Parts: sequence; structure tokens; C-alpha cells
Amino acid sequence: MTGYVLKLARQSAGLTQERLAERLGVDSSTIQGWESGRRPLSAMSAGEFVRLCARLSRLGAPSSTGRHLRAAIEADLVLSTGISAGADWVDPEVHPLAASVHRKTLTNLITWPFTGHLPPELEVFTPKVPRRGPVASGPMMGADERTRFFDHLLTVAERGIHAEEALLRRQAVYLLGFDQREQVAEWLRGEWAKAGRRPIADGDVTSLLEARSASVALASTGDGSHLHDFVTRANGTRAELANLNYWAHWIGELHDDQTDDSFMADDDSMAWSGVRLLHHLVSRLDPALPHLPLNLHTVHTLVASRPALLTTSPAARTALAGALEVVTSADTLTRDGRDQVAGLHYALRLADR
Repeated sequence: MTGYVLKLARQSAGLTQERLAERLGVDSSTIQGWESGRRPLSAMSAGEFVRLCARLSRLGAPSSTGRHLRAAIEADLVLSTGISAGADWVDPEVHPLAASVHRKTLTNLITWPFTGHLPPELEVFTPKVPRRGPVASGPMMGADERTRFFDHLLTVAERGIHAEEALLRRQAVYLLGFDQREQVAEWLRGEWAKAGRRPIADGDVTSLLEARSASVALASTGDGSHLHDFVTRANGTRAELANLNYWAHWIGELHDDQTDDSFMADDDSMAWSGVRLLHHLVSRLDPALPHLPLNLHTVHTLVASRPALLTTSPAARTALAGALEVVTSADTLTRDGRDQVAGLHYALRLADR
């Protein structure tokens, strides 16, 4: 990830490898090594890395280059840990999946080799250097490396049964949704059978998130029925608060890093505004997306808890109304989904008064 992000930054500055090497006072083979991953940027000293990020921005790359490179290093650490370990266990004390609750930006980087989709955050890198012949459109991962990475996630998910391993296990289960092997999808169905049917007590964030992660991962594999079940179970319970707090962290409305999931039970959900979250979720009200039931449910809960999001923003009302029209016309909604759409239409009418 890091080498490819560096390449994007260089191209956005309008520099060839040779020209960047000249400006940095290094050999062109050094730039080639950084971009190919043969000489990982993570091996640099902290001072050298900070200076490199600053130089890139001064040479014409976006000012956010350093932030994106730091995130790419973290993504590389997750991927390399899994690939190196394969089916072996790695203690949560040193496992990068257990270090903090991931946000969307980091997860997009980790899953980039599997989805083939450029993370939206990296669209700031507009190339100004013509490509030389056929080149990869993103970071590549060999079939053996993919297998080793997903085998490791499965090991983590199966063996991480203790309380101190909850975050490691949950984030591994979520990433397993990007594995296309049928045996993994079958394992996820078994996981839902255990986690999704178990009663969830108020404040039991761990059980809630185990069910959420299993249903979201299954939806990513094409089996969306369990996500509908999860949304139905969460409706009208404290699980809705935990879901909102999780989304706020995921999208970046909660600025502090979180080292475990306990923040999701925080009653003070007004610590974040919801403006960014509403914008993100409305853009995800797409009938073609596997997680539509959860996205729609979360929009409904968000608007119900913060009606001012619509009353103070005509643009938000217009965007939501348009998205609801698309969702309704697709005729894929369940009864609960139709009820949520009706509730949102009512909220829009109130906000228009």
C-alpha cells in the first residue's frame, strides 16, 4: 500500500522517478525500491519519514500526503502480519488488528487489493505524469499471499474467544467478508448461527458487535438475509445507540482513537454532530449495495435522534429525498425497510414546514 500511495503522490506532483530522486538527493533505484515495496518506507527512521512527507507536499503533492502515507503503513502492517503468519496465531498484544478500532479510511486501504477500488480518500492524488506503458491500476497481491492472509484471519476468528481478544476477533471477522471462498462463507453462516441468535443484553457491546460483524461480512459475500435479521433485532433497542456511535467513529466524526469497543455504549451520542455521517449514509442508499438494510436503518435512527440535520440543511433534505426515491423505485425493500422509508418521508415533510 505504502509504495503505491507514494507513487500516486509523486505523480500528483508531476514528477518522474528520476526527477523525484534528483530533488531528494537519492538514487533513482531508491525511489523504485520505495514504490515497489522492496525498500519499505516503514524501515525509515521517524525523522526521515516526516521529512519525506513534507518534501513531497512542498514539491506539489497534496498537503494530506503524510496522513495518507501513515495510514498506508498501518494497512501494510495488517496485511504483512497476516501474510507472514498464515494459519498461525499471533498474540493480540502485538497484533495490529487489536491495536485500535479501525475507521473507514484504513479499512479501504487494507481491502484495496481485494476490491480493486481506489479508496475515495486517495482521489486527491490527480496524476500529472503520463504513464509509461501498461501499469497496474492498484497494489497487487498474489494468490498465495491472499490465501495466507485470509487463512490467518480465520485462525484469529476461530481462536480469539477470550474477552481481551474481542476487538482482534471482530475486525478479523469483518475482513473475512472480502474472502470469496465458499468455505469461508459457510464458516460465517455458522458464526451468525451462534452470534446472531443469542439474546443481547443492554450494554453487551461484544455480543452485539459479533452479530453485526458476522451479518455484515455475510452480506459482503452476497448473503444479505442475516443483515435483515440483525437490523430487525436492533430496532428499538440500545443496539441502535451503539450502532450510531460505531458509525460516527467509522466515518471520522469521533476524532479520538479508540482502543476497544466500549465507547459504543456511551449515552452521550451528542458528542458528534452527525452532519458527515448523514452525508455518507445518504450516498450509500443504493439498492445495488449489499449493506443497504443497515445503511437505511442507520439513516432512520440518525434522523430520529437529530431532526435538526434536516431542518437546518435544504441540501441534506434534497439529497435524502432523491436517495429515497431511488431506493423505493427498486422495489427491494422489506416491510421494515418500507416503514423506515415512510418515517424518513415524514421527517422530510416536517423539516420542510
